[in-house]
Amino acid sequence: MLKNKKGIIFGIANDHSIAWGIAKKLSEKGAEFGITYQNEILLKRVKPLADKVNSSLLIECDFSKTESIKSCFEEIKAKFQNIDFVIHAAAFSDKNELNGKYINTSKDNFIKTLNISCFSFTEISKYASEIMNGGGSLLTLSFYGSNKVMPNYNVMGVAKAALETSVKYLSVDLGNKNIRVNAISAGPMRTLAGAAIANARDVYNYTQANSALIRNVKLEEIGNAALYFVSDLSNAVTGEVHYVDCGFNILGMPKSNT
Repeated sequence: MLKNKKGIIFGIANDHSIAWGIAKKLSEKGAEFGITYQNEILLKRVKPLADKVNSSLLIECDFSKTESIKSCFEEIKAKFQNIDFVIHAAAFSDKNELNGKYINTSKDNFIKTLNISCFSFTEISKYASEIMNGGGSLLTLSFYGSNKVMPNYNVMGVAKAALETSVKYLSVDLGNKNIRVNAISAGPMRTLAGAAIANARDVYNYTQANSALIRNVKLEEIGNAALYFVSDLSNAVTGEVHYVDCGFNILGMPKSNT
């Protein structure tokens, strides 16, 4: 299904990462891609996973460092010349501020969170579009906390709201190149990133009990959704935020037990 398609995946931290679920699915369908890692410590976790999906291109990319994204795409271009897709599944905020009230967010962490979790996608889109084939796909990850207040999500909710709006603007900016830009809003999952949020287990249990399907989404199901956006099946879809959360986002109040 993805034979001859090439791309890059940002955000794999371990085998529980949403980015890893996506990487597995895209690899199964014939895609070839590079994988980034933030630093040498994470490289030790990522390298075995890259081997499992036969990825021969591992690139260090730290969104907090100037020129890191630009140099990353220079390596991608040297390897692939042109690409067909990008998966952006990276975000960061000080875990000490993903606790309590949003009003207590520090200025430094606000700027860092918006830079790494939101602006990085805009910068990636800029460099990717210069080497992306027509019909290419840029895909990022969001969460329901961008639209409704979720406990302790705080500044990350603000960053995801900005990210979703960025998707819309980027989709128009790149539409004349026939490049699509979309986001998947995934339901709560037991990932390394999710664990940084205080009382994440309570959110996970609540959405499991109160989603339309009365369960939470599985890693493979996020991979399936990403497959759709990377493949030619979604050629006419851009600027969208696609919910993969077992229907939790449609409910206005918890279901009655009666």
